[in-house]
Amino acid sequence: MEFKTTDLCDQFASQAAVCEDIFTSFGGRKRFSGPIATVRVFEDNVLVKEMIETVPAGTVLVVDGGGSRRCALLGDRLAAIAMERGIVGLIIHGCVRDTEELSRMDIGVLALGKVPLRSRKEGTGAVGEPLRFAGVDWIPGHHVYVDEDGVVLFPQKMEE
Repeated sequence: MEFKTTDLCDQFASQAAVCEDIFTSFGGRKRFSGPIATVRVFEDNVLVKEMIETVPAGTVLVVDGGGSRRCALLGDRLAAIAMERGIVGLIIHGCVRDTEELSRMDIGVLALGKVPLRSRKEGTGAVGEPLRFAGVDWIPGHHVYVDEDGVVLFPQKMEE
């Protein structure tokens, strides 16, 4: 998986959607890419766990947590399941916890921040819908590329 978001933007600028720089990298993998799967929740991670248990290997799970910083939507246990299932990364418009453990895992994890409190367990939200946050549209099936320089989305897989 050799790509640079800067090169992709240089070569395919007219097709690129560049994410606002709002995320912190918490996972051990700093560079990842893949097709997007989406879930929308608010302070409740039941659907996040269900998606982690069902999306195909190679997927990047995008979680719109409404930008809440009051509780974590992902911790080390869910990240371990995601990693074991071959999910390459998670992008969370919300918070995570267990950050020391996340930093040692071979999975990409971007989030707004960290907080030790876990989320509710009610199962509310929606899966597979287009999302909008960080200045871009997150469309299921589109591709996202993440590295140390940023997050770039394309309607299809880009050949580097």
